[in-house]
Amino acid sequence: MILVTGGTGLVGAHLLLKLTGNGMQVRALYRSTASVTKTKNLFTHYGKQEQFEAIEWVTGDVLDIPSLEDAFPGIDYVYHCAAYISFDPRDEEQIRKTNIEGTANMVNLSLAYGVKKFCHVSSIAALGDTKEDGDTITEETEWNPEVRHGDYALAKYGAEMEVWRAWQEGLKVVIVNPGLIFGYGFWEQGSGAIFRAVARGQYFYTHGTCGMIAVEDVVTIMIALMASDISGERYTLVGENLPYRQLLNAIADGMHKKRPSIEATKLMASIGWRMDWLLSKLLMRKRMLTRGMVRSSYATDKYSNEKILAQTGYAFTPLLPYVAELSRNYPKL
Repeated sequence: MILVTGGTGLVGAHLLLKLTGNGMQVRALYRSTASVTKTKNLFTHYGKQEQFEAIEWVTGDVLDIPSLEDAFPGIDYVYHCAAYISFDPRDEEQIRKTNIEGTANMVNLSLAYGVKKFCHVSSIAALGDTKEDGDTITEETEWNPEVRHGDYALAKYGAEMEVWRAWQEGLKVVIVNPGLIFGYGFWEQGSGAIFRAVARGQYFYTHGTCGMIAVEDVVTIMIALMASDISGERYTLVGENLPYRQLLNAIADGMHKKRPSIEATKLMASIGWRMDWLLSKLLMRKRMLTRGMVRSSYATDKYSNEKILAQTGYAFTPLLPYVAELSRNYPKL
C-alpha cells in the first residue's frame, strides 16, 4: 500500500493519476472535501473516474500526529508531496511549521511503522548557492547560510534535513528537487498564477531564467526512483532552463493574447515591490510582489539535470510546446 500526502495539489494529484493507472493500491490524505474535488476534476478531465474511485481517502494533516497514525497502518511506501507554498513574509510561521515539522512527523512515523521507502518532494529553492549569477547549480552545490534566502527556501532546506536525519536512522529515502512545475488543472495555485497573469493581460517581462518541468515528468521519475534500489540520493528535476520572456510568449501565443512587450527594469521592480508592501499594509491583503520574487525574476542561474539523466536516461518533455498546449486548455475563470 502506498501513502500520498499532498494529493489535492498539482504534483500529488498527478501522482495519484499515474499510480492508480499502474494498478497500485493508494491511500491519500485530505483535509477537506472541497480540496478533493480538484483532484476528482483532474481524473474526470482524463476520463479516469474509475481510477479515482479506487483511491482510499483518509482525513489527515501532516501536523496532526493522531490523524497520521490512522493513515500509516499497512503502508509500505510514502510519497510526501504536501507543502505550504507562499512567498508572503507574513506566512513565515505556517511555512516553516508545515514544511519542516510536517516532514519530521512523516519521516518519524515512517520509521515507526517500518515503511520500506520514502520519497520527499523538495524544490530547487533548497539547492545550493552559486558564487556568480548565471552559474550552474547541481545537487552538490553548497548551501551558503550567509546568503539571503526566503522563508520558503529555508523551510524546504529544513525539511530536507529531517529526511536526511531519518535516512541516517535507517529509513530508505530519495529526494527530488523540481523546478517550476507546469501541468493541467490547479490553475489557482503555483504556476497557474503565470497563466492567470497572461490571461488578464501581462505587459511586463524580465530577462531572468528559471528551471522548469512538466508535472508528468516529475511523477514518472519519482515512481521510477521509488521502484529502484537507490537510497540516500537527491535529484534536480528540471527539463529546461528557459527565459521568462520565452515562457510568457508561449503562453500568450497559446491563448491568442498579446505578448508582453515592456521590459521591467530593476528600478521599476524595486519600486513595485515596495509599493506592494505598502498596499498590503493599508489594505490588509497578502503580498503579490516581494523582494525575493523580484530577485528571482532577474536571476540567470542554470540548474543541471545531468545526475538524473545519467541515472535514468529520461527524455524530458519539451517545455515551450507543452505550456502552449496547456494555455489552450486554460479555462476562463
